[in-house]
Parts: sequence; structure tokens; C-alpha cells
Amino acid sequence: MTSGPGGDFDELVSAQNGVIGHDVATTGTLTAAQPKHAFPDHVDRTHRSTRLDAWWGRVLGTPARQRAWTWIGPALVTILAAVLRLWHLGHPNTLVFDETYYVKDAWSLWNLGYEGSWPANPDPQFAAGKVNIFLQAGSYVAHPPLGKWIIGLGMAVVGPTNPASWRISTAVVGILSVLIVTLLARHLFRSNVLGVLAGFLMAIDGNAIVMSRVSLLDNFVMFFALLGFSAILLDRRWTARRLERWVTRMDHAGRDLTWGPVLWWRPWLIAAGLMLGAASAVKWNGVYFLAAFAIYSVAVDMAARRRAGVEFWGTGTIFRQGPATFLLMVPIALATYLASWTGWFVTKGGYYREWIAQGGERWKGALAWVPDSVQNFWHYQASIYQFNVGLSTPHPYQANPLLWLLMQRPTSMYYLGLSKGQAGCTTDRCGEAITGIANPLIWYAAVLASAYLVYRLARYREWRYGLILAGLGAGYLPWLMYLHRTVFQFYTIAFEPYLILGLVAVCGIILGKRTDAWNRRLSGIRVVGILVVLSALLSIYYYPMWTATLENWPFINSHYWLLSWK
Repeated sequence: MTSGPGGDFDELVSAQNGVIGHDVATTGTLTAAQPKHAFPDHVDRTHRSTRLDAWWGRVLGTPARQRAWTWIGPALVTILAAVLRLWHLGHPNTLVFDETYYVKDAWSLWNLGYEGSWPANPDPQFAAGKVNIFLQAGSYVAHPPLGKWIIGLGMAVVGPTNPASWRISTAVVGILSVLIVTLLARHLFRSNVLGVLAGFLMAIDGNAIVMSRVSLLDNFVMFFALLGFSAILLDRRWTARRLERWVTRMDHAGRDLTWGPVLWWRPWLIAAGLMLGAASAVKWNGVYFLAAFAIYSVAVDMAARRRAGVEFWGTGTIFRQGPATFLLMVPIALATYLASWTGWFVTKGGYYREWIAQGGERWKGALAWVPDSVQNFWHYQASIYQFNVGLSTPHPYQANPLLWLLMQRPTSMYYLGLSKGQAGCTTDRCGEAITGIANPLIWYAAVLASAYLVYRLARYREWRYGLILAGLGAGYLPWLMYLHRTVFQFYTIAFEPYLILGLVAVCGIILGKRTDAWNRRLSGIRVVGILVVLSALLSIYYYPMWTATLENWPFINSHYWLLSWK
């Protein structure tokens, strides 16, 4: 059996009785439907349960209630996420921070097929409802178009003159991400309680809320990478089952297991390539998730073949299954990326679309046959790359990646200062703020928990923690190569789900299981309970700072716990 937060005993009970379901890992409570023989001999049948365990066992006392809980729990945290992200979404009714680029680009892309340019000082006119003043000339953009297509879809559905339409797509993606994190945690830790806890923490965190309420691109990178992560997790189980069946057939046929099979039909790996290609089609940092998860898949294949008894499990994987894994993921990801540029290819007005015709140098020699459109596209991509790696324009809210995990410089997306008598201000000084300060307790606890998981991985080789850290590393570590570049704290949304999963993994360890000593179990419940309650209170306290709610200045100032947060 595999070990997890609930341990082997919990999985044994679940397998023998089939009624505890996912919650055995955190409650381990046996109900009347469970026979006493479910307890292994070494378990004390007179073991004293905590009151919470006993109560939860009564709540989930029937299979019907357990099945209902597997749906109700995820639904509740998803609804909570929706309320926190959709409430007053159209406020402020002006473009905030980099919405000035992405919202207008999205609307011109939706209408022209490429990002058009705009007249001077267009933001006030755009906010006033004059949304069709874009020009036919193409505009230089630094990121691929998929995220802007999705923003444009929301504007087309709701209506571009409604400020909520600018943000509805990123809000929906943020809500769905909470649901995905919930289901992922439930699958990883075999616990619906831990799944709901993960979704709850993601639902109430400030960084996740702010990035779901402003129309930037990074939430889409997070979403597609999270879907890719989910597909990699499902492929792990799919591949293990296929390999087991192959080994069984070889044994029955009396054939050796020297090399192992090359598995070409891996639908979840194909899905991962599609999703990670979509992440890269939003922003190029999606490529790092593609690379990390592809390498992880090869490593998992090696481990699975070793367990199956394949003799050349390392060589066979690297030189046989490794290329197959590459071909199942990378070409699909590349095709997805290119498909996102379809509008640029089928029109003539996009930036650099006519670069050669306008005097650009055509390729010569062996590459002279390449169509001009492809050469123009390559020139554009090279220009985007040079722009992104060389961007070093000073910004008051830039944050060094070395300090991201310390949350040293959260991004102020919007601030409007008001005096007494203005817009309902009843004190000498008021303000409305959107500041990307994550819930401090959730953030710092998650960072510490992830550091602990590094130790757990090195000490115990627990695969769940390795997968979580692979996602965290893919989202964070590549940025350490660009310390000179102008970057922001809100980029961390791309890897925040893995921080949350890491925190919940440690919460599962702290909670322990029902068969632990009574005082140890009770202490674990208290620690996690305090974390949950304090996190919720902090989110209530910070929520006005995430949603541009009118507050007096002393209240606003009290949220800046570090001088660098101002």
C-alpha cells in the first residue's frame, strides 16, 4: 500500500469497508457500517476518539452521506471562491495596472484578429464606453495572444462597456482553479477533508483573489499549468496500470522483461501537452512547466519500470520511452502555441506581419524557400524574446525573485485617495486600494511547509511531495535566471497552487490519524483548526484591500505590516 497522511491503516480500512471514502485519511472514524475486524491486531479497539472524530463519524454515518460529502465539500469552497471573486467585480470602473494593455489588446484582437494600436490617451475614453476607437495598425505586444483571446471572449459575452466584462474571464478561471485544487488535493492525499481545506485556503487567499479580479494574464498561466499538472498526475496512474498489465502478459508468455514496452497511447500525457502548450500561449513562462513535467514523467516511468522488475529500467526509459514522451507532449504543445496565433496569420495587419514586404531581410541559402509569413513570424518571436529577457525598466513595485517567497514587495494594482465628503468618505482621509498582499498566514505557512517537504522528499522519497515540488520549482526557480529583469510579486500566482498543496500536505501530517494517541491527535486538530480560523479572520480583515472597498486611511495603513509593502 502507498502511504499518505492517513497511513497504511487508513487505506486498509477504506479498502475493506468501502464506506469511509476519502475522509479516512483525516478522520479515520469507523461507523456502524464497519465491522470490528477492520481493525488490524495492533490497533487498540478501546482507543479513545476525539469528540470531533466521533461527531464527524456520526455525520458521515451512511454511504449516502459520504457520497454527498464528496460533492458538497468541493461545491461549498467553489461557491465561496465565486462570491469573493465576483462581488462588485466591475469596481473600479477604470482600467487598473496592466489592464491598460491587456484589456484593450483583447478587444482589438477580438475584432481585428490581431492586437491593434490605439489613439493617444485612450483609457478615459475606453472606460467611458468608447471601446471601438482602436486603429487598424498593428500594435507591438510582448506576450502570445491566448490569454487575450479569453479576455476578449468575456468582453464579447458580457458587453465591453461593462467593466465587469473586462475581468469576468479571469474571475471564472480563478473560481475553476479553486475547484481543481480541491480535487487535486483530494486525489493526492486520499482525503476529502484535506481537499476541501486546500480549496478553502486557495479561495480566501489575497493573491489568488486579486489575480482573479484584475484582468492580467498570469491567472491563465496558473490555470492551464494546473490542468497540465492534473493530467500528469492522472498519467502516472494510467501508465502504472498499463505497465502492470504488460508485465503480467510477459510473465504468462514466458518472455523476459529486459527492456519494457514503449507506451505510445497515453491520453493524459497528450492532454498535458495540450494544456501546457496553452499555458505557453498565454505567457512564455508556461514553457518551464512543460519542461519540468516532461522530465518528471520520464523519472516516474523509470521508477515504475524498476518496480515492475524491468532489467534496463533506466536505459530503456531514457532511450526508448523518453523520446516517446517528448513526442507525445512537445509537438502538441508547439501546435497549440502556433494555433493561438491563427488570427495573426490569417490577417495582414498584425505587427511585423508584412515585415519582409516593408524592407525586412529575407532568409537566404537553404532556408530561402520558407514562406514570408513564417519568416515574419520568426522575426516577431525573436523580437519578443529579446524584449522579455532584456526588460529592465525601473518600476516602483518591481520585486526581486529572490525575495518573492518572503513577499517583500506586493504589487499595488490600484489606489484612489479621497478626502472628507468625496464619494462617501466621512473622515479626513479615505482611500480605495487593490493590493496584491497574500493572506500573510497562509503565505508564510505555505513557504515553510514547502521547505519541510523538501526534507520529507529527500528523507522518505514520498512521490506526492515530489510532484508538488516539481510544480513549485517549475513556477519559481526559472525566474532566478532573470534577477536583472523587471518582475513583480504577482507572478507568484503561477505557482501558488503548489504552495497551497504543500501546506495542506503538512496539515495532513500534523492532523495524523485516528489511531494516533488521543492527545497527539487532539493537538494536531487544534493546530490545524487555529490555522484555519486565523486565516479566515485575516482574509476578512484584508478583503477590503483586495477589492477597492472604501475605507479610512488609518484602517488602510494598518494592513502594511512591512514598510516595503507600502
